[in-house]
This record gives sequence, structure tokens and C-alpha cells, in this order.
Amino acid sequence: MATDQVFLLPDLGEGLTEAEVLVWKVSVGDRVTVDQHVVEVETAKAAVEVPCPYAGEVTALHAEAGTLLEVGKPLITIAAESSSTPEPRSSQHGQHREEEKAGSGNVLIGYGTGHGGPRRRRARVGSAPTAQPVPTQGTDSASYPAATTAPATAGQPRVLSPVVRKLARHHDVDLATVRASGPGGVIVRADVERAIAEATSVRSATASTPGETRTPLRGMRGAVAEKLSRSRREIPDATTWVDLDATALLEARTAMREAGADVGLLALFARICVAGLRRFPELNSTVDVERNEIVRYGHVNLGFAAQTDRGLLVPVIRDAHDMTTEQLAVAIRELTDLARSGALAPEQLSGGTFTLNNYGVFGVDGSTPIINHPEAALLGIGRIVDKPWAHRGELALRKVTQASLSFDHRVCDGGVAGGFLRYVGDCIENPITLLSGL
Repeated sequence: MATDQVFLLPDLGEGLTEAEVLVWKVSVGDRVTVDQHVVEVETAKAAVEVPCPYAGEVTALHAEAGTLLEVGKPLITIAAESSSTPEPRSSQHGQHREEEKAGSGNVLIGYGTGHGGPRRRRARVGSAPTAQPVPTQGTDSASYPAATTAPATAGQPRVLSPVVRKLARHHDVDLATVRASGPGGVIVRADVERAIAEATSVRSATASTPGETRTPLRGMRGAVAEKLSRSRREIPDATTWVDLDATALLEARTAMREAGADVGLLALFARICVAGLRRFPELNSTVDVERNEIVRYGHVNLGFAAQTDRGLLVPVIRDAHDMTTEQLAVAIRELTDLARSGALAPEQLSGGTFTLNNYGVFGVDGSTPIINHPEAALLGIGRIVDKPWAHRGELALRKVTQASLSFDHRVCDGGVAGGFLRYVGDCIENPITLLSGL
């Protein structure tokens, strides 16, 4: 005997209240085990795979790929076997039937699956809707067998034909917005074709240039846009910069590698940032607008920009002030790999106190970077190129870069910002400067 278990989109933490369904990893009719990854979703922080706390047969998927789903809404329905029907379990894991009912506690990398009532950021009224069986076969005509017309979940589009779903996906049609004309409120092919025609007409009327496309500003891109806009609205920022001779720093990196230390330039810049913040802690702070206070941190959580297929992310190295240069290098590699694979947990993308941006990897010399709200400063490093430079009284070809510092003018004045940037420059031009702070 099986009991339907509706798994709701769990609390995502970090104040997140919604996620976009990217890819389903199971289909209706598949059997799943406890903690099996069933779907990949994208939040404003990261793309993560969601494991299911129930074992049994999948009877319904409650959201199409591309759907924006709120926390606490039905995600998937599992026909879970009741406790009176034992299911063989691996002795290696030593799990019990109770685990399938309560959930294993491993959803969304650090967030629990057990949700007798899911944790919520705000109160919600009403109970979970009845599960909607999604048939595996169908037709795009308006006539359907009675066995396939089970009651639909409230607010969910009813589409019985794979052909109709494929047509909608191909033309980027949101089925939730399509008017159904089939029996029992079923969406048929003619409904999708009508929606395509209407969308085409609207695009033709509003497009300013041929081939114009529109992309929803949501998920991580939406979160980045909101953060940058808020930074510009709230922070009275200023930028200062300096050209630097990085020849000695490159020589130091080469010497470290020859000595067996796998350290890159970004790790060296990170080490310099940490040392600079120890001398100028005003920049390792934030402004509490509600209480009209400057909050100076006693730790350094160093964020660094990492380019990925999903856009620019800022993973955070927690307690960077306690790390050696080699430990910083390891942390940078690990977080970069996670960012590019889409496996960063939400907490690995938040809580930064200062950001380092090596925009030189894009082949540019300088920038006036926007501060990563709610932080107070950001250090940017441009590309390192050969340039003529006055060195020891002579003109020589040296490895030259530009460093720029954007800072919140509420937390410090130009003297502090200039002092920090000059210290960073001294460490880049003469790495032995770092030893004075050890």
C-alpha cells in the first residue's frame, strides 16, 4: 500500500524565498530513493541539486523547467510505501523506515529535508494542494481517455500531450499563462499555437531592432542587478587608483612555485588585501543604516570575483585573516571550481566583508568597480603588461599593472583609502614589505 507524499520546495536559507526550476532529473513513473537528487534549481545565490526525503514512485512533478517556484509550494509527489510494507535497505547505511518519513536532513547543501511543516520566512495560509498525476502518454488532440483526466493541482497547467509540452518549450511559452480550450481545462496544441502567435505579435510591436530578445531579470542575475543598484543608491562611493610595477611580485610567485608552493597571483593579492585590512580596518566594515552606525568587523571574509557560465559570482573565503598564503590559494581553487560547476552553497556566496576583483583576466587595464553591497570597499587589479618604466634611475621594460580602490566615503576619508592603496602598491612592488606585518 502506498501513500502520496508531497515534497514542498524547502526553506532555502539566507532569506531566499523562491527558486527557478532548471532541470528535472526524474520523470513520472521513476522510482527514487531517500536523498536521491530529483531536480536542479537556481536561487538568487546559486544553482543547487535538491535531494528528495522520500522513497517510492514519482507520481507528479509540480513545476515545469523554467518555472519560478516559491518556498513551501509543491515540488514533487512520491507514492511512498507505508511502514507496513517493508522495503529492503542497505546494511551498509543502516537506515530505518522512519528516515523515509522524516527525511534525511540533507536538502540544498546544509538545509534539512525533514519538513513536517517547512520552515518559512513568513507565514503562509492554506494547506498543500492535492497531488496531480502527470501521465506519461498523451496526444495533442482535444480527445483524451477518461483515465488520464485526473483532477489538476490548483494553479497548475494541465497538459497531457508530450507534443504540446515540446512545442511550448521550443517556443519558450509559459504554460501557466496559456488559456486552455480542451475538455476539463486541458491545454491542447491549438492553445499553445495561439499563445505563440500572440507573443510574436507583441514582440513585433515592441521590438526596437531586428532580432531583439528579452531575458527575465531573475535568479542570480536578478540578485546581482539588485545588489549593484542598491550599492549605487545607498553608498556614496569614491575611487582612487595607482599604476604599479609588479615585476618583483611575479618573480616572488615564480620563486614560491620553484620551492613547491602552488600559489597563483590571485592568492598573493588576497594575502596583500588581508595584510592591508589589518593596517586599515576601517575598510573592513559596513554601515548599519537603520541604527546609523559603522560596524567594523573583527574578521575578514574575503570575496573574490569568479567568472562562470551563469555570470560573475563572488565566492567568499571565510576567516581569510587566519589563513596562510598557500591556504588562501587552496580555498580560491576549490571555490572557483564549485562556482564554475554550479555547486556553490548559498552560504558560500554571502557574508563577505571585503571583495577582491582581478578584472585584469578580461584584458583590461583599469576600472571603477561598484562596491559589493553591504561591504565598504573593493580592490580591483588590472592586467599586467610590459611597459616602459623608470627603474633605478633608468628607463626599463617592466611588468606594470593598475590597482583601483572603490570605497564607501561614510566609513573613512581619502587618507585612509589612499593609505590602504599605497600599502597594497608597496607590497606589489616590493613583496618583502609583507614581512613587516608578520
